[in-house]
Amino acid sequence: AAFRAFDRFRVIQRATSLGGVESICSLPILSSHTGLNDQELAAAGVSRGMIRLSIGLEDVQDLIEDIEQALS
Repeated sequence: AAFRAFDRFRVIQRATSLGGVESICSLPILSSHTGLNDQELAAAGVSRGMIRLSIGLEDVQDLIEDIEQALS
């Protein structure tokens, strides 16, 4: 489900931290926590279905609609 939602974002960009003002999303298992086994992920409080969102300065309603459509 996380991969499906991740691929469906339209406003929110799929990326790791760019230091910008735009909203971004990433899957921790493919970025910050790649290579960890299930026990290590659990110890870090990360699940395989987790999406990390960093909200930027876009219009709030655009972001809400993007998240809703990505999760539907």
